[in-house]
Amino acid sequence: MTDEADVIVVGAGPGGSTTAYHLAQHGLRVLLLEKTEFPREKVCGDGLTPRAVKQIVKLGIDTSPEAGWLRNKGLRVIGGGVRLELDWPELASFPDYGLVRTRLDFDDMLAKQAVKAGAVLHTKANVTAPVLDGTGRAVGVVAEIDGEAKEFRAPLTIAADGVSGRFPLAMGLAKREDRPIGVAVRRYYRSPLRHEDDYLESWLELRSREAGDNLLPGYGWIFGMGDGRVNVGLGVLNSSAAFGKTNYRRLLTDWLGSTPPDWGMTDEANADGPILGAALPMGFNRVPHYTRGVLLVGDSGGMVNPFNGEGIAYAMESGELAAEVAVQALARPAGPARERALAAYPAELKARYGGYYRLGNIFVKLIGNPQIMKIATRHGMPHPTLMRFVLKLLANLTDPRGGDAMDRVINAMTRVAPAV
Repeated sequence: MTDEADVIVVGAGPGGSTTAYHLAQHGLRVLLLEKTEFPREKVCGDGLTPRAVKQIVKLGIDTSPEAGWLRNKGLRVIGGGVRLELDWPELASFPDYGLVRTRLDFDDMLAKQAVKAGAVLHTKANVTAPVLDGTGRAVGVVAEIDGEAKEFRAPLTIAADGVSGRFPLAMGLAKREDRPIGVAVRRYYRSPLRHEDDYLESWLELRSREAGDNLLPGYGWIFGMGDGRVNVGLGVLNSSAAFGKTNYRRLLTDWLGSTPPDWGMTDEANADGPILGAALPMGFNRVPHYTRGVLLVGDSGGMVNPFNGEGIAYAMESGELAAEVAVQALARPAGPARERALAAYPAELKARYGGYYRLGNIFVKLIGNPQIMKIATRHGMPHPTLMRFVLKLLANLTDPRGGDAMDRVINAMTRVAPAV
């Protein structure tokens, strides 16, 4: 059995649905294949920065509190004995608020926007392999639907199948081991005291009361969901000596054991669901982002920000860019002219993020050293102006043209850094 489309998008997470939405908006025939059903649980991404908010607004989604979104003003940072609230910067390029929304219905909402724009969505469609022509170029995919292998054909395929990257792997694109990767675990707790909060909360130091107030590896977060629950989690980077050698779930409960009892996170009876974990592929850890008829979007191409572990914004941004490039490429005849257009995708990704991710990769190596992290926390946290600079750098929130002195310094740093 065969179906024809202009573009096949593999995976209906934020990156895939955003890609499909923009492609359909331009009038292309889009097939969006998702291996699970909606709504479905995902580990990371409930807390959205202004970068992600901008993309959500572009999809025509109402982000008002009346539509069920919980807004936040910025980031509360805790470390070095200091508690500092940093508002999101006021910029022309990005809104000055973040959002919270459970992934359980966030991904469903984005997929519905893609369908509304004209994309055809198939759920429970597990893509198992590319269809290759005689030159090794992908000209379609094979997907298992209701136990039946079905072939779909299209001149372009966009892989947005997440950290597993099964489709890129089938195309021979393995992960790069020299790029950073993180592991995150999170759990929901019922917490009437903390479930509504104006700030996302980041803990730079994690301590265990059971282990004599010892410092634990990694960094943590707590933020309210607005529905009586909080999202609590932690991440560990592969630059840490503890990476791959730690029971991350035990690490989370050890840290939460040191939080105030009235927050509700020390009592197992308040837990809402299991502790779940996921990998965070960072700093372009799978390349090339275009090859033989396939473009990689989001986690599939290792686009998580090494500075802060944010992936949704970059999945959606790369999806929008992939759609723009695909529209221009498919307006040209197959062959050299089309390939020149498609080559713009990895080139533009490198121009946008290459220098910034290079700095992020260096940052990951530095903070993997506990002594460096301790010195940075102790000496940086007491200085609000410095921390506002750090927030802009870590969240990648600057105005590219104009802006204040901080913007100009950060933009200059990313321009002079060699691209990854």
